[in-house]
Amino acid sequence: MKILIIGHCSLHWGRMEFGNIGNFYIMEPFVRLLHETFPGSTIQTTFQMSDRFCEAENINCVPLELYYNWDNDAAKANKELEIARKYLKGETANETTDYIELVKETDLVIDFSGDIWGDNADFLGDDRFFVGLVKDRVAQVFAKKTVMIAGSPGPFDDDKNLEFAKEVFANFDLVTNREYISKGLLEGYGFDTTKTHSLTCPAFRFEPAPLSAISQFDKVDNIISKERPSIGFLICGWNFTVGPFDKWPRPDTDYQVFVDVLEKISNEIDADIYLMSHSNGFPIPPKKFELIHGRDYPIMKQLQNILEKRGKAKNIHMLDEIYDAWQTKAILGQFDMVASGRVHAAVGAMSQNVPTPRTPNMNPKANMSEESIRNSRLPDAIKQAMIDSPIPDVSPTPNLSEDFMDKVSQKMNSEQYSINSMRTTANSNVSKVNIPTNNIIKESNSGDPIPSPFESPSVDSNSLKETIKECIKEIMVEENLLMES
Repeated sequence: MKILIIGHCSLHWGRMEFGNIGNFYIMEPFVRLLHETFPGSTIQTTFQMSDRFCEAENINCVPLELYYNWDNDAAKANKELEIARKYLKGETANETTDYIELVKETDLVIDFSGDIWGDNADFLGDDRFFVGLVKDRVAQVFAKKTVMIAGSPGPFDDDKNLEFAKEVFANFDLVTNREYISKGLLEGYGFDTTKTHSLTCPAFRFEPAPLSAISQFDKVDNIISKERPSIGFLICGWNFTVGPFDKWPRPDTDYQVFVDVLEKISNEIDADIYLMSHSNGFPIPPKKFELIHGRDYPIMKQLQNILEKRGKAKNIHMLDEIYDAWQTKAILGQFDMVASGRVHAAVGAMSQNVPTPRTPNMNPKANMSEESIRNSRLPDAIKQAMIDSPIPDVSPTPNLSEDFMDKVSQKMNSEQYSINSMRTTANSNVSKVNIPTNNIIKESNSGDPIPSPFESPSVDSNSLKETIKECIKEIMVEENLLMES
């Protein structure tokens, strides 16, 4: 069996392997799973992986330009689409391309694009999403099995590609998303999701390095020794309330919410807090290859400097050395708790039974002004209802409330939730758990609940419900879905 892996993760050499560590958490176990599922298969990819990876994982790289080359790619893709459509009509095409010939000799084509299958792809290059759609559609027209795996598709606000994207998506033989939210988003845009499944990300299967590979690093030996409880803390550019994600430099004020949390934790809990990066980089060829710090590292260093200047936080440490993907996951597994703004850092910790309250992505995704509502893809009736009857904002600020932080620190200092207690009891009764099939969500029986994490103004729930009810009623009337007597 011949398998071809394509997708918007087709990037220049090293990007998938030595950049964002989470990318490699996915890639290695994914290829291994393919070999397990289809033993004896031949796997090729437009991803540009190292010779070491190709040899170790039994995979071959084909030229990146077969997928995208940052040079008149839309015209080349249109040519391939024209050839494929002639084939679909039973006509003979007098020309071909290297990509089409590669597809012809392939049995299964897998699109691995992560969260770039949508408008986000065009951040990587001109007409990138359209070109990727053509690559998928060409394989479908030539009657190849096509699958899109481990994705988070969307958004699709650019009309020029939407209908073509729906056509391509409907013709995939299987789609798997790595979370459940994307399926609802796809349905909202009118995509056919009958072959779409929400499954676990392959990153959970990525194996960490042995302890012997990290014990020599400065400060890491202290984490491994377990002499004191340790907490890992990671953020990235997507976690700030002010965008864009790659804004640099940033004023110290952008870090205030993280500073408040760390100062509170460090003064309330007797634990060491370790700041660390979850991204790497490397010099651009032809410079000699070496791993260097990625874009997360200067963010973490600035956070460290702010905390040191204020002088209020205790037991804050920075992990300054460079760790590869296997070493990074091994370090994450040694913490007693991890707070992560990187999803795959949270995955790296959770897959090793480390509690991980993930830091929320607080980067504003939309400005709900009248203009932005009118320019959205929502139905006209919903737009007008949102403008005429705005629903009060029940969470206007990302600042964590004092009550929330006080209660969390109180519980973490109690014996029931102590580090030692959790080490002793973690997963001790997993086999005895009986998960009910109904009434899964129940009111907490705790007499000491944790308050809301955000400082929110009081909102009358009855008033809010009535507002929502009236909005929905207006929409249904306008759409002739509700007949009033």
